[in-house]
Amino acid sequence: MTDPTVTIAGREIRPGERSRVDIPLPNLYTTTPVFMPVHVIQGRRPGPRLFITASVHGDEINGVEIIRRLLLQKALRQLRGTLLAVPVVNVYGYVRQSRYLPDRRDLNRSFPGSDKGSLAARLAATLISEVVDGSTHGIDLHTGAIHRENLPQIRATLSASDAMPALAKAFETPVILDAEVRPGSLRAAAVARDIALLLYEAGEALRFDEFAVRAGLRGILGVMRHLGMIRATHARRTIAHEPLVAHASIWVRAQQSGVLLSLTPLGAHVNEGETLGIITDPFRPVDEPVLAPVSGIVIGRTNLPLVTEGEALYHVACFGAPEAAAALLEQYRDSLDPDDEEETVII
Repeated sequence: MTDPTVTIAGREIRPGERSRVDIPLPNLYTTTPVFMPVHVIQGRRPGPRLFITASVHGDEINGVEIIRRLLLQKALRQLRGTLLAVPVVNVYGYVRQSRYLPDRRDLNRSFPGSDKGSLAARLAATLISEVVDGSTHGIDLHTGAIHRENLPQIRATLSASDAMPALAKAFETPVILDAEVRPGSLRAAAVARDIALLLYEAGEALRFDEFAVRAGLRGILGVMRHLGMIRATHARRTIAHEPLVAHASIWVRAQQSGVLLSLTPLGAHVNEGETLGIITDPFRPVDEPVLAPVSGIVIGRTNLPLVTEGEALYHVACFGAPEAAAALLEQYRDSLDPDDEEETVII
């Protein structure tokens, strides 16, 4: 349980209050002021302190819409604990429609940062000091890179704590990727502070994906119910099977340059040796099949057909029973049908 009063950028938010705090950041070179808005909802009763971040990569915008819809939920009226929601962390990249900061640094390789370092280091340090420190849990919302699409999935280091597997399953994605943290990432900084953080991946950069948005919103609400922050009576009907955990994944790369004719959609179950796509040559009659090196589920793929040798084309997660994973995914898609929307979800 946390201190009932939250202080952000020198402003105190007390139990029962709801406010938006604009954290000042370094100005643009035009002297235009820049702020990182943080939505703070303080429950009247004590509980966990959960932060949710989006657009750490400035062009990954699905999370912005997920947080907008989250803040409209009626369930938050009876919140226990504290919710800190940051729709746009990398404000500089967001306004430039860029993954990176103006100096081309990747913010998600710059944590925990320093208030005397680069722009990326200063932004990272600000997020850590104002939002992350003092939190008990976190959810970081991401998408695939530009021209690359991800299936809804949770990435977490399940061995980080005894509570982590149950927390990851509460998000209810069909796939959980048990992945080690990357140095300099927000997830690494959270783990170093004993904060349980889930990374949600879904969709593509610079695109709104309705399926990914609905899945992300439902996942956050599921985690909040699991933590006791909102009432369990607001739950949707759950999936019949538990999410499947992949302890390994592999990127299938182009063995030659050319034009990719993709034959495999996201979520497809593939067998080792199966043809995922064909790389053609617009100048010579040469076709190169792209073969699956392992059996598994396609959790990511490129959407750009123009490929260069060595480029990542398909991301395949490995499971003990890929057929079961494929069946679970189909059930998961059905459960997110827009005609079956939960009453508590306001769009």
